[in-house]
Amino acid sequence: MEKVRLGLVGLGNMGKSHRALLRSGQVPNMELTAICGRAATLPEAEPGEAQFTDVDEMIRSGLIDAILIATPHFSHTTIGIAALNSGLHVCVEKPLSVHKADCERLIAAHAARPELVFAAMFQMRTAPLWQEVRKLVGSGDLGTIRRIHWDCSDWFRSEFYYASGGWRATWKGEGGGVLLNQCPHHLDLFQWIFGLPQKVHGFCQFGRYHQIEVEDDVTAYFHFADGSHAVFNTSTGETPGNPRLEIIADNGRVTVQPEKISWIKNLVPMNQWSQETTSGFAKPDTELVEIPVPARTGQHAEILQNFADAILSGAPLLTPAAEGIHSIELANAILLSSWLGRTIALPMDAAHYERELQHRIDTSTFQKKILDPAKFSVSQEDFAKSFR
Repeated sequence: MEKVRLGLVGLGNMGKSHRALLRSGQVPNMELTAICGRAATLPEAEPGEAQFTDVDEMIRSGLIDAILIATPHFSHTTIGIAALNSGLHVCVEKPLSVHKADCERLIAAHAARPELVFAAMFQMRTAPLWQEVRKLVGSGDLGTIRRIHWDCSDWFRSEFYYASGGWRATWKGEGGGVLLNQCPHHLDLFQWIFGLPQKVHGFCQFGRYHQIEVEDDVTAYFHFADGSHAVFNTSTGETPGNPRLEIIADNGRVTVQPEKISWIKNLVPMNQWSQETTSGFAKPDTELVEIPVPARTGQHAEILQNFADAILSGAPLLTPAAEGIHSIELANAILLSSWLGRTIALPMDAAHYERELQHRIDTSTFQKKILDPAKFSVSQEDFAKSFR
């Protein structure tokens, strides 16, 4: 095999973006040989591109070696399992699944076919900014981390956005709100950089800013086994946003903003200073360290290139799909804590969460406003800006 023959299922905003990327030639060892979507969403066929309205037919067609799943969230599990069972390599858009139990089912399907490559589209891991932050935390140069504050408030969405699709912002269609749609990337980065906490307490507000039934405003508290803790905020109802990560550690404070990492470094670690100083009010001297951030990389293209390299030559995956369960467990624990009004210990009871979610699906009386899809369009340039 010289090139991976890829099938794309799902032609919403993300699917269209992937199709345009693959057609641009930015992933030279992968070719788009099939697409699948609703008949109304199928674009004019390109040369060499078969079109399907039934994903099972595309899976069985023999025209593809791998599949990229960019459909509404619940179907990630069913399509992923069907593709793996049929011997296809799989790449899944975020989130891996809606809830932990479905993640476990999908991961189990891959465990039965370990020769297949199974990746997730966590392209923010390729960004030099987050690679530098992870390297800094992992180096131990910060000393003991005491507190983390991550403000992910740059996800503003309008009423028009939520009315653009019947599946959006409903328990039945999407399985959640900002935690399942906009923030899986940041929750993935959180656990990738800092690991999973021991306990989670969530404070979610449902439909605070929009006419939706799911969460659009979230504050979560994470407690780690070593006593350190974190606060994680996100919302789709704030603008201008202020995306900002602060890490407070023994050796100073690191502030991470778009394309910028600043470290106010204690010249003497704070714990040592506290034990040794003869003054009740003095603080250790500091210096400002600006950590350079390399230029941005290909992100989505880089993940797809790595996916193809893993299939063709066994290259290690940048984003193994099995790791996608961690961001889902965090999101689920935040929601479950909010529903029950208590702290949730990790690992979380997956079956309990699945029952609570199903109850909300079964008892929902929410009537969603839906626009004519033809009235909702977004340029690829504007869509790309939503990830910056």
